[in-house]
Amino acid sequence: MKLHFNKPYFIATLVLFVIETLIALHIKTGFIRHTFGDYLVVILLYCFFRSFIKTKAIYLATIILAISFTIECLQLTNLLEILNLQDHTFAKTLLGSTFSISDLIAYTLGVITIYLIDNYYYLPSTKS
Repeated sequence: MKLHFNKPYFIATLVLFVIETLIALHIKTGFIRHTFGDYLVVILLYCFFRSFIKTKAIYLATIILAISFTIECLQLTNLLEILNLQDHTFAKTLLGSTFSISDLIAYTLGVITIYLIDNYYYLPSTKS
């Protein structure tokens, strides 16, 4: 693993961040908000880390999936209340507040998508 700035992934991170922000601000319910947003967030995280770290795609994909699953499983606890953040909109948006199996599926599909894109089709300078 090496530190290395990757401009295409950084641009992808910015674009995905804008899309996620627009979803969070303007779509309050439904598939786009609750499922597609979760699908995109793992792709956003992958692109963010890939913007600065050069490593094998499988390693990064596994780490992103583990982080996502951990945060989702923490929603089974009263983490926001323990941290006294239950009334903070940003914390609720970032950490979530309800566990859902469909979120785990969306995370998995998102990680598989970006892994396949990274490893086989696009952004050729990232293979290590």
